[in-house]
Amino acid sequence: MKRHWFPTLASVFLGILLLAVFAVRGIPYFFDTELPEPAGSGFGSETVRARVETVIETGTIDMDGVSQLYQVLRVGILEGEYAGIPIEVEYGRTRLLPDNRPFAPGDEIFVVLGLRPDNRLVAYYADAVRWQPLALLGALFVAAILAISRWKGLRALLSLVFSLLVIIGYIIPHILQGEDPVRVSIIGSGILLAVSLYLTYGWTLKTHAAVLSMLIVLVITGSLAWLFIWMTRLSGYGDENALFLVQVPGIQINLRGLLLGGMIIGALGVLDDLVTTQASAVFELHGANPSLGLRLLSARALRIGQDHVAATVNTLVLAYAGASLPMLLLFTMMRGNLAYLINYETVAHEIVRTLVGSLGLVAAVPLSTLTAALLALYGDRLGVLRPLLGKTGSHDEHGHAHG
Repeated sequence: MKRHWFPTLASVFLGILLLAVFAVRGIPYFFDTELPEPAGSGFGSETVRARVETVIETGTIDMDGVSQLYQVLRVGILEGEYAGIPIEVEYGRTRLLPDNRPFAPGDEIFVVLGLRPDNRLVAYYADAVRWQPLALLGALFVAAILAISRWKGLRALLSLVFSLLVIIGYIIPHILQGEDPVRVSIIGSGILLAVSLYLTYGWTLKTHAAVLSMLIVLVITGSLAWLFIWMTRLSGYGDENALFLVQVPGIQINLRGLLLGGMIIGALGVLDDLVTTQASAVFELHGANPSLGLRLLSARALRIGQDHVAATVNTLVLAYAGASLPMLLLFTMMRGNLAYLINYETVAHEIVRTLVGSLGLVAAVPLSTLTAALLALYGDRLGVLRPLLGKTGSHDEHGHAHG
């Protein structure tokens, strides 16, 4: 009886202790943050939503040798201090348009408002409002996830929401406050990792194996990223958005640290899939054939991981190449020097990110396989700690428990 109650009492005590520590130390650190004051108000103008009420004029105009549509629209301001005021907006007369479709009454657009020296209100077209198609796409995404994965899909969606909250509510504010981006990214990645995996897959040996493997691989990936950022002399200035950050008054950010932190968070998303799948493969193989020893179980799981890592590395390279495609097209069109292109910081940044992430994937397969195999085979030897770690997580667990 004592043996039965000890794990429960120990887990309750540990949970209370962790909550107390978080209440004293964690809450002030994570939630007591103040963002820096905005750097400006956009030179006295603001962007607001407006609804097209009338199309006053429609025609074509020549813009740098390209014939494109233009319209003069009467719109009603929907928000801000000028809400309800009708005003005219020109569309297609001042710049080339990527989309040559006309607007119709009822469509919503973003306009930039400003005051002339004579205090006359003027409005300029900024962009189309895309909320409705984005909401439709999001609804289709949620419906597809729930239809395929059901309750596990719901937990996955909740973990996705939590991940976004951590990025928006913790990582971004703390970096803007001047904290070390690497430390913030590691802490944020650890929180994302633990909560999202346990929320999606439950408190099981399989999840513990995935989390432990992920932590080890993140350390390896972060160390490789730091080493090659230093060796290649990357400064973090290769991203034009980083250059804008440097120019914002009152913001002090270590761009090299920001670059490294971004690589760590980026690697987390790819590694999550690979490590979890590999741990699941090990436990499913063990559940199907419990007689397999460490060597055979690891070998069979590694064959699954080899196929997975090959496909994932290719996906990773294609994703980064696709993101850099406009720059590559521009460089090719201008017949640039290939050696200089590879050496160019923006390109070198993506090369380091891709290869370091791929090395992390390669390391993840044997590490996650060995960790999961050890827990699957020898988890019962943990004694009184074993009940605290939950079930194995194998789909065949129920059948073998009664077999």
